[in-house]
Amino acid sequence: MKKLILASFVVSTLILSSCGGLNKMVKMSPDVRYEVIPKALEMHGDSVEVTVKVSFPTKYFQKKAILEMTPVLTFEGGEKVFKSLTLQGESVQDNNQVVSFTSGGTFSMTSKISFEEAMRSSDLVARVKATMGDKSTTIPDMKIADGVMATALLLENDPMPIAADDKFVRVTTESKGAAIHFVINKANIQGKELKKEEMKALKDFVKESASQENVEFKGVEISAYASPDGELDLNTKLADKRMVNAEKYFASELKKAKVEGFEDDNFLSTKATPEDWDGFKKLMEASEIQDKELILRVLSMYSDPIVREKEIKNISAAYEVIAEEILPKLRRSKLYVNIAIIGYSDSMLIELSASNPDTLKVEELMYAATLVNELDAKLAIYQKVVSNFADDIRGHNNTGYILIKQGKLAEAKAALEQAKSLDATNTMVLNNFGVIAHLEGDLTAAKEFYSAASGAGNQVSYNQGILATKLGNYENALNLFVSSKLNTFNFALAKLLNYSLTKNPDTYDASLGIITKVENQEAANVYYLKAILGARKQDTDLLFNNLRTAVEKDAALAAYAKKDVEFAQYFEDATFKGIVQ
Repeated sequence: MKKLILASFVVSTLILSSCGGLNKMVKMSPDVRYEVIPKALEMHGDSVEVTVKVSFPTKYFQKKAILEMTPVLTFEGGEKVFKSLTLQGESVQDNNQVVSFTSGGTFSMTSKISFEEAMRSSDLVARVKATMGDKSTTIPDMKIADGVMATALLLENDPMPIAADDKFVRVTTESKGAAIHFVINKANIQGKELKKEEMKALKDFVKESASQENVEFKGVEISAYASPDGELDLNTKLADKRMVNAEKYFASELKKAKVEGFEDDNFLSTKATPEDWDGFKKLMEASEIQDKELILRVLSMYSDPIVREKEIKNISAAYEVIAEEILPKLRRSKLYVNIAIIGYSDSMLIELSASNPDTLKVEELMYAATLVNELDAKLAIYQKVVSNFADDIRGHNNTGYILIKQGKLAEAKAALEQAKSLDATNTMVLNNFGVIAHLEGDLTAAKEFYSAASGAGNQVSYNQGILATKLGNYENALNLFVSSKLNTFNFALAKLLNYSLTKNPDTYDASLGIITKVENQEAANVYYLKAILGARKQDTDLLFNNLRTAVEKDAALAAYAKKDVEFAQYFEDATFKGIVQ
C-alpha cells in the first residue's frame, strides 16, 4: 500500500512539474524577443519573404520542452502561414536545434509566402506551441511586425508599343540634265542635238515644272568642255564658245516655258573647262580599250597636259580608238536644271487624308497621321496606308500600334501578323507583339519578344524594366530604365523600391529627382509617390501636401492610403486622418 501511494505521488509530482515547466514558459513569454527582418514586411515580386530572429532569456527554455514557433500573417478574411521553427530543450532526444536552459540563445528562420492584396493591412504574429511529454499548450499570439508594404503595386502596367516613323520631306529637290555634243573644233549647236530624246525630256521637264504652282526653279548649271587633244588656246576658246552658245539656247527655252526669274544674275551658272582630263579618265576606266591600263598609268605619272597628250599619241594603236570612241564624248555642254518641289501644308495634308487620301503618297499619309490627335483619325489614315501600300510594313505596324493604344489587342495582333508576314525579324513589330503578350498577362512570352526586339528603340528597355520590377528584380529594372533614357513614374518607383536592397538614404532624393521630371506632373500617382517619399524622409510637408493633392485628384487614394504601411507611423496623426477621412 505504501508503494502504491509513493508511486502515485511520483506521477503527480512529474505531471505538476511538467505543467509547471510549460506554465513558466507561458508566464515568461513576454521576455522572449523577436526581431523581424525587414522591420516592415515588403511585397517583392509576387511574394513576401521574412526572416524572424527569436532570442530566449536565461532559464526560460525548459530542458524537456519542444517549442514550435510559426510566423503567421493575419489579415481580414484570412491568414498565411510561414515555415515553422522547431526548437528543443537539452534533454529532448530529437533532431531539432537545442536551446540551453542556462544561457538561452538566439535562433532564426527565413520563409516566403505568396502575396495577396489583402495583406496590405495585416499583422505578423508569432504563434508558439510548447510541448513537454504528452502535455502541450499554446502561448498567446504575439504581434511582431506590421503588415506588408506593397508599394510595388503602384507599378504602372503601361508597356510602350513602337510606331514606325514617316520619311516625309516637305521640300524635295530634283535635277534633270542633258548634253549637247559638238563636232571637233566647232562650237555651233547642230539641229540633230536638239532633237535627241534626252533634250526633249529636259525641255518637257522644264515646261511641266513651270506649270506647277508648287515647283520653284533653283537654277540652271551649264558646263562646257573641250576634249584634251589639240592646243590649249584653241580648246579654251572652244569651251568658252560652247558655253555661250549653250547658255543662249537654253535661255530661249526657259523664256518659252515662262520660267520665272531665269534672267536673274545667279539663275544661270556657267563654267568652261578647256581640257577635260577628268572626263577622259572616267571614260577610259569604263572602256574596254586595249592598253587602257597603260594610258591610265600615263595620266597618273604626268600632270602636264602637253606631255600627257604626247605620251598617249605615242601609243598609236590605242590612240586611233580613243579618237573615235572617247574624245567625241568630251566635246560637249552639259545642262542641269534644278527645282524644288514644295509639298502640301500641314492643314492641306490633314484635309486630304480625310477627304481624298488616295491622292497622297505613302510618306504624306504617314506624316498626316502624326498631325491628328484622335486615335480613330490616326487609325483611319494608317489603314489607308495598308490598303494603298500593302507592301509597306509601316502601315500594318502602326495600325497595330493604334489598336494597342485603344485596348483592341486581338485586332492589333491581326494587324501585326500582317507586318510579320512582310518581315518576321522586324524588331519594332516584335516589341509590339511583346506589348500585347505583356498586357494579356503572358510575361514569359513578353520577355521573349522583348529580347528579340533589341535595338528597336528605348521603349524596349522600358518594357523590360517594367517586367523586372514586377518580378522584384529592382537592380536590373533600374539599369533597364536608365538605358531607356525615359524619365517615367515606373523609373522613379523602381529607384525607391531598390532601397530595400541598398539601404542608401540618398535613394529617396534620387527617386524624387526622377519623379519631378515625369511628363505628366499632375497625375494623382505622381503626387502619391511624392507623399510616400515624404513619409520615408520624415518630411511632413512633403508628405501631407502631396497626399492631399493626390486624394483631391483621385478620391480612391484616401482609402488606399489608410491601409498603406508606408504611412503607418502617421495613422494616428490628426493631419493624416483629416486627409484620408
